[in-house]
Amino acid sequence: MLNYEVDPEILKPYIPPGTVLDTWKGKTLVSMVGFMFNDTRVIGVKWPLHINFEEVNLRFYVKHFDGKEWKRGAVFISEIVPKPMIVVIANTLYKEHYSAMPMRHSVNKLDNNLTKYLYEWKFDGRWSNRIGGTVANKLSPIVPGSPEEFIFEHYWGYNKASKKSTFEYQVEHISWNVGQVIDPIFEAEIGRLYGKKFEPYLSVKPYSAFFADGSEVIVRSAGRIRV
Repeated sequence: MLNYEVDPEILKPYIPPGTVLDTWKGKTLVSMVGFMFNDTRVIGVKWPLHINFEEVNLRFYVKHFDGKEWKRGAVFISEIVPKPMIVVIANTLYKEHYSAMPMRHSVNKLDNNLTKYLYEWKFDGRWSNRIGGTVANKLSPIVPGSPEEFIFEHYWGYNKASKKSTFEYQVEHISWNVGQVIDPIFEAEIGRLYGKKFEPYLSVKPYSAFFADGSEVIVRSAGRIRV
């Protein structure tokens, strides 16, 4: 996960009703994320050719007060996967922002201490887009109050359904172990993929870069917030 500080004004059109921006020490962050879906099941069913695949997404962070407590969540601006059927279902039913493109990934152990991870996607006929980095093999639990906790410990997702309603879904997983990223990589046609307003922010060195080992994850069915 490569994290970039942005002007909060550029995120206003994406903020779902009933939520507000969640910031880290006054900084508004977006994250470029590369990861694998492994052993994927939908309602307990493994769908052929849709079990193991890559995703690269751009997301930011919000919180929602449900009358009792603040729920910290993520909002996805863009989600790229190699499976067109995922795009059709997610965008139609849940107003997600998926796109389908050819994708590939590699994991190369450099030595006993370092491993290089790389995710690539083919856009407009060129393999010119990639995210990755060299990661220290020694992983540690997330420290409470750390920047890693802010980025990873979001257990809700929010999608704008309309001007006055929002889809809310719950994400469940154990707390992950994290590792140091030594040389983060992000190269992409930012303006064409995400909009020109993101170019000044995503074309510089990231504010921070994190790696997590992941785990089994459960995503609950979406409910609705009406404002």
